[in-house]
Amino acid sequence: MFERLSHFFHSKTPARAPLPPMDAKYALGTLLVRVAQVDHAYLFEEIEQIDRILGTWNDINPVEAAKMRATCERLSQGAGDSEALADLIRQHVDYAHRLEAAQALWAVALADGITDDREEALVDLIETHLGVEPADSEEARAAAVIP
Repeated sequence: MFERLSHFFHSKTPARAPLPPMDAKYALGTLLVRVAQVDHAYLFEEIEQIDRILGTWNDINPVEAAKMRATCERLSQGAGDSEALADLIRQHVDYAHRLEAAQALWAVALADGITDDREEALVDLIETHLGVEPADSEEARAAAVIP
């Protein structure tokens, strides 16, 4: 028994899986995470909303969506600036889907029922780099409001 306890305390932590290469779907997931975390209050409602968006957009089940979000959380810490991620999406995604991305960003920002200035500013910055027109941005925000 002492050997098992000794082994437990001296064993190395398992190596983390390598991060996937950044593409448009991971860039969007990373931006969703950043919007949720920018106010330093990463709440359950925001996490749930991110998982729902990732599940729907990537046609994956809730467990896979949660795993993808966890990967995006790790990517968020070393992925560079949000503008570059938005530019990556803009290069690979058509305008209609970028509008849906803007609506998803607003859905996360509004998920907890509190509109924070930092969340608004980050979504506005991302939308600018996504190439979303101001009028379309207002429509995306209105469409994201949770009744």
